[in-house]
Amino acid sequence: MKTFINRCLSSAFFVLLVIYTIFIAPSWFFSLVAMSLIVLALYEFYTMVEKRELFVYRYVGIILGILVPLSFHLRMGMVIQNGEDIEPLLIVIVSIFTVMVQMAKPDTSHALKRMSVTLFGILYISWFFSFIIKIKYLPHGAGLAALLIAVTKGGDMGAYVVGSVFGKHALIPRISPKKSVEGLVGGLLISLGIALCAAPFLSHYIRFYHFLILGPLLGMLGQLGDLAESLIKRDCGVKDASLAFPGLGGALDVLDSLLFTTPVFYFYSRMFF
Repeated sequence: MKTFINRCLSSAFFVLLVIYTIFIAPSWFFSLVAMSLIVLALYEFYTMVEKRELFVYRYVGIILGILVPLSFHLRMGMVIQNGEDIEPLLIVIVSIFTVMVQMAKPDTSHALKRMSVTLFGILYISWFFSFIIKIKYLPHGAGLAALLIAVTKGGDMGAYVVGSVFGKHALIPRISPKKSVEGLVGGLLISLGIALCAAPFLSHYIRFYHFLILGPLLGMLGQLGDLAESLIKRDCGVKDASLAFPGLGGALDVLDSLLFTTPVFYFYSRMFF
């Protein structure tokens, strides 16, 4: 019960933060919040990895990782003009710099693992979640960002509640023993329900059938993102990424379900809306 209360309080805080950040605050504040969550999540990720006695380039990864959302913000805000190729260029720069850091180290043992995990953290956390900034800068971006977060996190919370109450059949126990088939189905239904509830507010630029697609799609990708982080945590031997947010864990625990849905939703929006 205490964990449930803490989770509700932390969730209420994030709901208020999301509403203010999306609909009231200026775009630079939205980007700043996204960057802050990315920095915290990267720090937690590299800290978890080091529990496996694999010492990665934590601060190098964080510094390089923050360049991705910063470039997204500057590019979408048109501070950088004619920078269409800056994002692919960033991948090259980040990769080259990571290799250069390893070459400067006297210890060459586990060099491939160190470079691979450092780059994976940047791709998995920084690159994937930075698309939330691009979504915000799209036409009707506030509504799109709100839809993405509501459907994804609503399904995530729904899966937790339904699984806690009705869960009897384990989904993938070797990865996450507490996740159940009932929770998965419940989460997908809630994601669909939230998408349909949002349809009347966004119908002037999104056709109804898209909500029928996006509900299950984002719900499934959100659950997959949750399982992906559970796989990483199990390999590192930790329960939560950190204790930054009572009842929810760390920033990575908050973002996990959004890491896969955000880039997919961005490209879906560009293609169809």
